[in-house]
Amino acid sequence: MATDAEQRPDKLSVIVFSGDFERVHYALVTASAAVAIDIPVTLFFTMGASRALLAPIDGGPPAWRNLPAGDSGAMGGNGGRIDDGFKARTVADFEDLLGACVALGVRFMVCDMGLRALDLEGVQMRDDVPIESGGMVSFLNDASRAGQMLFI
Repeated sequence: MATDAEQRPDKLSVIVFSGDFERVHYALVTASAAVAIDIPVTLFFTMGASRALLAPIDGGPPAWRNLPAGDSGAMGGNGGRIDDGFKARTVADFEDLLGACVALGVRFMVCDMGLRALDLEGVQMRDDVPIESGGMVSFLNDASRAGQMLFI
């Protein structure tokens, strides 16, 4: 009989597509949990989700704070408001999760095509996150045959 460790994927490859804060946040939750149990992770940010990795403008707040909240923000607000509520309820906040992912070696990729499609090509990305640019071919070449792929 196979152990739990033998049944789990040897890698997790996540396409982070949605620009909703709650989905990007949960992609970070998923990635940090996976690397904490020694499953390597690649996060491939594309389309609206790529805005979460944009550099702050002129020392302002992180760009992800302006993402639409998603379903959890049905009463109004944006990513920043939802994240502030998470902090108040001792739920892992965006910056802590992002920092944990960086510290634990999650691979961050941003889609060249997605940036072009949103007219974000050449826009400054965060410098505290090791972001690689590439396309779907690069992402798929990074995936593992014995891994799992998620679309968020």
